[in-house]
Amino acid sequence: MSKGELRMLRLKVAKDTRQVTAALCLVEAGEESLLPLNTHIGEFIELKFDGAISCIHCGRATSRSFNSGYCYPCFTTLARCDLCVMSPDRCHYHLGTCREPEWGESFCMNSHIVYLANTSGLKVGITRLGREQGRWLDQGAVQALPVLSAKTRRDAGLAEAAIAQAVADKTDWRRMLRGEPLELDLKAARGRIRADTPDLPEGVRWLDDDEVRKFRYPVLEYPEQPKQLKPAQGKNRETLISGNLLGTKGQYLLLSSGVFNVRRFAGYHVGVSFSKAQETDPTDQMDLF
Repeated sequence: MSKGELRMLRLKVAKDTRQVTAALCLVEAGEESLLPLNTHIGEFIELKFDGAISCIHCGRATSRSFNSGYCYPCFTTLARCDLCVMSPDRCHYHLGTCREPEWGESFCMNSHIVYLANTSGLKVGITRLGREQGRWLDQGAVQALPVLSAKTRRDAGLAEAAIAQAVADKTDWRRMLRGEPLELDLKAARGRIRADTPDLPEGVRWLDDDEVRKFRYPVLEYPEQPKQLKPAQGKNRETLISGNLLGTKGQYLLLSSGVFNVRRFAGYHVGVSFSKAQETDPTDQMDLF
């Protein structure tokens, strides 16, 4: 059995096949270890949570996790937990009110990309320059195309907000996990959006030469009605989540018993083991008290 604190799935893509590989990242005593998952697809997986949660920033024990892995003091003081991270058009660095100006300088005041992606359908999003592929894989995109470059995160956020008047800026996780979306013509979509979005922030420019990226996820079978599996929060609240591992997509593990969002439960202490595939009851998920 592998043990440690959960972190986000580490995702990579093969250049020739565009096949995504996933590894479960666990942290124990400050050391990271990666548990490859592609070779275990089709096997029975058990995730045993012992009820302990550690803040992914300061490491302190916490009875409840905020914003996918933070204790409450970090959640209320760190700039990376501010609302503007999720809504970058609300960035207030330029007003001098950033909680952590040095962090804001490194994270927000550099080049960003606005992109179109096909996750549960067409969506718009932003990410830092050089971080594009990781962002697309985290979101479970099967296609992606950079459409704009911006000098700062706020500029990218303002452009995203303008485009989001006509295009979704969020992924429907249920739809994304029910199967592969129909292939879209992202270049044609870029052309329509460009014609309908004449006014963009200063420091933003259209990208015309980028090619559409495509990705293939290791999934044996998609659930018809994805059910979220969650470990219990609270001291000594042990939980067992198990099922045949049907695949991975984005930050989700697809099990025969439901789907598990790894990123959401970063900092939770877990033991992970694999065995031969079993016949499982989809309702057979229980808390161990």
